[in-house]
Amino acid sequence: MAVPLQNMLHPFRTVSEFLHGLGDVPPDRVRVVPPIGRATLKDLITVNENKMEPICEWVDGTLVMKARGNYESWLTSIICGQFMEYLFERRLGILLGSSGVLRIQPDLGRSGTLMFVAWTSMPGGQLPPREDSVPELVPDLVLEIRFPSNTPREMERKRKEYFTAGVKHVWEIDPVSESARAYTGVESVREIPKGGTLEAEDVLPGFSLSLEQVFARANRSRGAG
Repeated sequence: MAVPLQNMLHPFRTVSEFLHGLGDVPPDRVRVVPPIGRATLKDLITVNENKMEPICEWVDGTLVMKARGNYESWLTSIICGQFMEYLFERRLGILLGSSGVLRIQPDLGRSGTLMFVAWTSMPGGQLPPREDSVPELVPDLVLEIRFPSNTPREMERKRKEYFTAGVKHVWEIDPVSESARAYTGVESVREIPKGGTLEAEDVLPGFSLSLEQVFARANRSRGAG
């Protein structure tokens, strides 16, 4: 069902106001087909399954393309490898990449860089049916790598939505400073300096993500070592 413009989260009079409401998202990441404010869940599924463009999120009845970048994608692959090595041993849940979109609220489809969903957070401890392309699930942990077109306001909005939905941890990694922020609430954040370690013992016991190791691998592969 289309989202009536008057019921949107951020009513607007101009395109500029609408983009500001999205979090100052660059206009080249906002699809105008379907029209702004009129996109449905079915539209989201169709566009994403088409695979002709970057994966889209579903925000305010609009399809917003995910930010992209080659170096950031390579970092994601390195981090994903460390997660999967841990999860193959512990079998605590599943890890979704950026092509996975979850309906964390009835009218909101979000995709992190990586999202961990514990088996205990899934109905009946089972994976959603394969045909459910955008399942109603809330991840336990979301990892976001800051891409060049991600604005501070966009990341702030996503954090608020994640924690409102029930996400327990949000990790944001900045490839420029090689540092991170670990959130356990909208206003609860721990600064992780360059070379530091990310941990979430309550959802990933015994797991740690070393920023020093991640960036050493990434930079060595770029010819820095």
